[in-house]
Amino acid sequence: MTNYIIIETQDSVINKITSILDEFPEFNCIGYSNSYEDSMDIALREMPDLIFINIDSNKNNPFGLVNELNQYIKSDTEFIAISSSKEKTYEAIKMGFFDYLLIPTTDLEIRKAVIKFKKKHPAKISKTICLKSYKDYQYLNLDEILFLRADNNTTDFHMIDGIVINAFKTLKTFESILPENFLRVHKSYIINSSYVSRVNYGSSKCTIKRSNHSVPFTKTYKSNIELMVNLLSPSTSSIKLN
Repeated sequence: MTNYIIIETQDSVINKITSILDEFPEFNCIGYSNSYEDSMDIALREMPDLIFINIDSNKNNPFGLVNELNQYIKSDTEFIAISSSKEKTYEAIKMGFFDYLLIPTTDLEIRKAVIKFKKKHPAKISKTICLKSYKDYQYLNLDEILFLRADNNTTDFHMIDGIVINAFKTLKTFESILPENFLRVHKSYIINSSYVSRVNYGSSKCTIKRSNHSVPFTKTYKSNIELMVNLLSPSTSSIKLN
């Protein structure tokens, strides 16, 4: 998960940035502010990976906040400048800013900045996934997820303890960010292969440990089923019964 904050005075700019980054499930907005003190507090409390900052807000010393933040935050935190002109581009480059967005900025320029950031900072393997809904952040342990089931435009997470947790995102959204042991086996299902105890080609179903569920699979995802069988087989002894 990539956590970011926005230091900006204009709500329209904040809304544009957050709306674009919401398209990338691995990006998580942990706050925004338009004051020096609040910005420092959020950054030092949350230790973000990425900071969008309007460098026009302090005409006399636009980089003063950045200098102070750099004394405390993580060394690999990146800054993206927001400005109404190119006047401070050189100073931003000298300060080591990752990118520079001109106001009014476009959706395309924001997406390009995000994709460039992702290329420089490949996603780290995480043991949790964050489900965001407005200002509600729910963190799930990946090792406790048995499988995911699509329900129209929402996704149900079936957990080890029997709890089912709803997320207001499509199954495809999570398919792109889950680790490799999570495999799409059906248009409506992604399974955690670590909990598969049986793959029955006759009935086209996978049996899931610690639950009463048998998850169906289809020919469309045959390659994923074969990959799962190959992943599971090296650690087990196979005996042909007939």
